[in-house]
Amino acid sequence: MPSPYRAIFSTPGTRGFSAAGFIGRMPLSMLGIGIVTMMSQVTGRYGIAGGLAATLALAAAALGPQVSRLVDRYGQRRVLRPAAGITVLAVAGLLVCVRTGAPDWTLFACVALAGTTPSLGAMVRARWAMIHRGSPALLHTAYSFESVVDEACFIVGPILSIGLCTIWFPEAGPLLAVLFMALGVLLLTAQRATEPPPHPREQHTPGSALRSRGLQVLVLTFVATGAIFGAVDVNTVAFAEEQGHKAAASVVLAVYAAGSCLAGVLFGLMKPKGTASRRFLLGVAAMGVSMIPPLLVGNLPFLAVALFVAGLSIAPTMVTTMALVEQLVPRAKLTEGMTWTSTGLAVGVALGASLAGWVIDAAGARAAFVVPASAAALAVVAAFLGYRRLEPAPDLEGTRAHGYDEQDRREGHMA
Repeated sequence: MPSPYRAIFSTPGTRGFSAAGFIGRMPLSMLGIGIVTMMSQVTGRYGIAGGLAATLALAAAALGPQVSRLVDRYGQRRVLRPAAGITVLAVAGLLVCVRTGAPDWTLFACVALAGTTPSLGAMVRARWAMIHRGSPALLHTAYSFESVVDEACFIVGPILSIGLCTIWFPEAGPLLAVLFMALGVLLLTAQRATEPPPHPREQHTPGSALRSRGLQVLVLTFVATGAIFGAVDVNTVAFAEEQGHKAAASVVLAVYAAGSCLAGVLFGLMKPKGTASRRFLLGVAAMGVSMIPPLLVGNLPFLAVALFVAGLSIAPTMVTTMALVEQLVPRAKLTEGMTWTSTGLAVGVALGASLAGWVIDAAGARAAFVVPASAAALAVVAAFLGYRRLEPAPDLEGTRAHGYDEQDRREGHMA
């Protein structure tokens, strides 16, 4: 492992919570695409498949920040375990309803309850922020590493989810996804030494972290970015089926994630230059341009190459976004702030997956690639228009160079 990555793991406990986060984040890539594949296997209706995936993402968007706000207030262990329990029961109900042929409304009800799925990525990044807060270089490498972990989930997850749904039984992918989530939460919350101290209600400034105008820009841009991801996932499954190789969709999506994974590894070895806001703008612009080649797709190999190139811009943009969040929101709301970016992605995934499903049903998978291309254009517009808002708030400038002091720790123990 290159030296910058060795350095971030020099603190005891870091390997353990990062590994737990990897396991717990598998549903990020498995659950939505598993539901799409399951429903296409059982009903052949991509419209309802995309609708369920959209409902799951919207529910996570509505409930995820609330779960993270409670985490900031009461701590990870006290909040994550009951939230994960609700998700397990909801997904179990969904699978039973699919297996028994229950009415469509029951499927949507179960998926909505599954929105309590905790954002394990935000929980892990909050731990890194506490440990390496005094070292921007190490924190950059840590965020890069976690971006690589995210993409590793997207490499392994779709292969497992789509493969199990198509080869074993339709419900296998979502079932394994929720088991991974439960195990990851249990392992993460068992590690108390690296858990950030909670900030009780009376120490919180009024309102949500989303009051930050800069964070609003990031979330809006990520809504459009999520629409890219959601549409690409659904389009790829449908296009592979049209080509007569539905199971190959998992490989194509893994190649997409591999491009981002490679970029994330290399980005973590670099010393960032310029401002984070400028790097963010360049990253979003690169993502926008990368969605042009898929419009010309003619076969699966071409699609795989196009998506690999498109993936190269993802991880650096995500890493830069986490750095911006840390600059834009108070530390007592850091987990919530990070979760809001995931929420933006979730809303976008919902819109992109749903719209792509409708276009596929009406005009076919090739025509539906206009959906991620349009979403990419909207992301670029949002980033450019909001660029000037991505400056650190005056009351937060300089605070990121310091670690938690003893007063912070006393506040955490008092909670």
